[in-house]
Amino acid sequence: MGENICGYWCKFLLYFKKQSVPSLEERKKYNQEFATSTSFHGVHNVAENSGSAQNSKLRKVIWTTFLLVSIIMASWQVCSRVINYFSWPTTTSVTVQYVENIDFPAITFCNLNRFQTKAVNNLSIAFLLWNIVSAVLQLVSIANDSTDMQEIANFLNLNQNFSIKEFTRDYGFYLNKSTLLKCSFFGYPCYPEDFKHVFTEYGNCYTFNYPMYPLKKRITNSGRGLSLLFNIKQTEFTDDPSLGFVDAGISFIIHSPKIPPRFDGLGLHCPAGMHAYVSMRQFKTIIQEHPWGECNPALKLQFHEVYNTYGCLQECKSHYIQNLCGCVPFLLPGGGKECDLQQLYNCVPNALYTIEKSEFCSVGTYNATCPVPCEETDFPATISYSTFPSGKAAEFLTSKLRKSAAYLRNNLVYIDIKYHELNYKITKQQKALSFSELLSDIGGQLGLFCGASMITIIEIIEFLFANFYWMCIFLLVKTPSIPRWTNNQSKHGKDIQEC
Repeated sequence: MGENICGYWCKFLLYFKKQSVPSLEERKKYNQEFATSTSFHGVHNVAENSGSAQNSKLRKVIWTTFLLVSIIMASWQVCSRVINYFSWPTTTSVTVQYVENIDFPAITFCNLNRFQTKAVNNLSIAFLLWNIVSAVLQLVSIANDSTDMQEIANFLNLNQNFSIKEFTRDYGFYLNKSTLLKCSFFGYPCYPEDFKHVFTEYGNCYTFNYPMYPLKKRITNSGRGLSLLFNIKQTEFTDDPSLGFVDAGISFIIHSPKIPPRFDGLGLHCPAGMHAYVSMRQFKTIIQEHPWGECNPALKLQFHEVYNTYGCLQECKSHYIQNLCGCVPFLLPGGGKECDLQQLYNCVPNALYTIEKSEFCSVGTYNATCPVPCEETDFPATISYSTFPSGKAAEFLTSKLRKSAAYLRNNLVYIDIKYHELNYKITKQQKALSFSELLSDIGGQLGLFCGASMITIIEIIEFLFANFYWMCIFLLVKTPSIPRWTNNQSKHGKDIQEC
């Protein structure tokens, strides 16, 4: 290795020995020609001699001052532009796009009462078990008192084949002609078969306009949309009020058909005996990729069509729970073995605590596990209510449904969902300064203060290279040799002489 370095060094010295150092007059002439011919404005005024010696000297001082000030100003402006560019500035534009027709979103409906009262003898056990299961959707562990835990443990010992998933499917809220009394979309009838069953934190829920259904629903007129009449059957579906379930009605969430429904306190609610009028809008948000924004366009989800933060969290939790427990809860996506009730009770809560404590599944910034999506669609809605049914409507429905007016006001929920207008708002995050704009800005500053261009920069680089080349020849070849060598230097000196 040392011999190779010495060989290259010898060749380097031999090359420069063959070169001749230009004389002082030749270097002055080259510098004078560069100063008078360069396109860098003002330099030739410093180099030229005109008029008397006194006037020429004064003129050089003035032009040198102007030239230095211009170079300083140009350098300051260029540096500030470069620093500003690498701060990754952005601007946000808001555009309202009017269209002739617009896609209708997916809407997921749930009964606020999860289970039928006749499901099991001790229904509180089912509520506690469901709370343990649904905790995976909020990424929180369940902390119940020791009495509850012991009661659940005893129940599991006596019912080892008990499945909370099948129990919920069989004894949770169901959608048929007795619970969906009326359904119309844009004036056309719809049926329970048009809804897709999904599990959420509310148990059995049903999604209208599910993406797997072939019919793509679009709206061509504002003021009309989806109209539904539910019978929540309070006497049949009644959660235990001692556990905090004190409401009766329908909870629903409006979301994109390409992402899973996320309630988590974000759902809209319509109580029994009310007619809800929901007016929604469509908002699209486009975020720049890192480093301008916080999104990562390369991220893909395995079990969802498009990337979204909630779906990413579900897959992240599914991955860690599978690694820690060897199974996947049925509320989470995944291809692994489904967790049985013992695993849901013994392992999953501890796994959730570990995930939360260690922040394995973080949200928000680019460096988080689940950063914000580069594009997402939201459906903000306003909701108003009126009492349902009215006196005349109660008489009509009483004879039609053969139910009392009191039953109707305690069990019927009427919901109308429509677009406010046929438009959508786009909020777009944009780069405040692109690279081409940075180059244009730098060129403008150099042109303003120095009259410089890319050709000027090449001229200056050529001038500096030539002077550096001559300096290398002078320092490496023309410097007098040291007459005496130390013992450590003698071998290296001989190698150079042999070269």
